[in-house]
Order: sequence, then C-alpha cells, then structure tokens
Amino acid sequence: MIFSYAIVVPMANEEDDFEAFVAVLREALDRIGSGAVYFVVDGVSKDATRRLCEELSAADERFVTVWAPENRNVVDAYLRGYREAYAGGYEYIIEMDGGLSHDPRALPMFLRVLNEGNECAFGSRFMNGGSICDSNPRRTFLSRSGTILSNILLGTKLHDMTSGYQGFHRSVVASFMNYPLLSKAHFYQTELRYLLRKTRYAEVPIHYRAPSPRVSRNAIRNSFAVLFHYFFRRLRFQSTFIKQPS
Repeated sequence: MIFSYAIVVPMANEEDDFEAFVAVLREALDRIGSGAVYFVVDGVSKDATRRLCEELSAADERFVTVWAPENRNVVDAYLRGYREAYAGGYEYIIEMDGGLSHDPRALPMFLRVLNEGNECAFGSRFMNGGSICDSNPRRTFLSRSGTILSNILLGTKLHDMTSGYQGFHRSVVASFMNYPLLSKAHFYQTELRYLLRKTRYAEVPIHYRAPSPRVSRNAIRNSFAVLFHYFFRRLRFQSTFIKQPS
C-alpha cells in the first residue's frame, strides 16, 4: 500500500552520522513507497549539516531542506517542520530524530498504526518489544522517571511519555502546529502527549540509541515548570487538551 506521508527531522551538527542515517532512511523510503522527508536546519548547527542536506535535496526530490534561522529552540524546529509537511498536503506526518537515535526501519509500524484508524502513534522504548541502548544511565533514568512522574501527575497511561518518535494524522497536526505550547526543550513530547490524550492513539515499540548523555539544566527546569503547570490545572479541575479543528 502506498501511503501519503512525510517525515520531519530536525538536523543539527549531524555531519558525522549523516551518510549512515540517510542510507538507512533511503532504504526505508524505498520499501514503503511515496513519501517526503523535511530536514529542518537552523543556526544551532555549526558543522556542514546544512550543506549536506541541501546537496541531498538537489539530488533526491524526496528530501526537502528547510533553513529556519529564526528558530529559538528545538520545539520551533519540530513545529516548523510540521507546518511545511502540512502545507505539502500529506495525510500522515511523523517526527523523528537524526543520527540514528531513532531507527527509520520502524516507520512502517507507525504508518500501519495510523492507517488502522488511530490519530496518533507514539513511539515507546519501555513497552514490550521496545528498548534503549548506548545510553548514559542518567539519561535513561530521566526518561523512565519522567514517564512515571508524568503519568502520576497528569493522569496519563502511556508506557513512554518522553519519546520523540511519533506520528500523527494531518487533522491532529492542524490542531497543534499553532498551539501555544509551553515547552522549550525535551518536555515538548510529554506536553504534546498529555494534550492529545483524548485522541485515538496507539503505542509503537521502538529501539532507541542515546549517544549524548547531556540534558541541560535549563531543559530540566523547563520540564518541571511545564509539568507542574498542568498538574496544578488538574487540581483546579481545569483539564487542558487540544481540540480537533471542526
């Protein structure tokens, strides 16, 4: 079956792993069929990533390079990619990280879940069939404890609340791509999963590599600020969720 889908990938300082990542991604695209990849590059990238992306776009029309110097953080990069893919008219839009942190070979599972009537497909490292490897223990602890704490405070029931591998039907993308999200860094995925908890969703087991042990203190502070913002809203019975566009 040929799916109308696009993939959004923020790309920053990916020069070392670029060729390996693109090789596996191309293999996945060839196997699935028609699709597009939006590489979003901004001023955070200081190596040759932008040049490599633009050269690939010139050679393979499936790859679109989006230069976004106005981005203030990684959340801006994701949302810019979503807007570009949505404007392209794609039915399903999937976000993933570059550098082989997320395995492109999992893409067919995301598309199958979305094609089965689900509005959202959330990648999970902590469900049966998922895994996390090459990860600093501190990074793994933050991911696991973040999921547990988020489920307790926000009332969600996902196996993984902090994974950045996820896909959506275009109607869901329309509902959040201009939504005033509070997150500025890693908590963005958790915030989105909480706000979309009333949609039809399924989790997809993924294998995750986390070569970078660093999570900035500012990102952790922002995560706690956003988490407790929604927790206190729940205590005041001010439940927040993203409504589907009519």
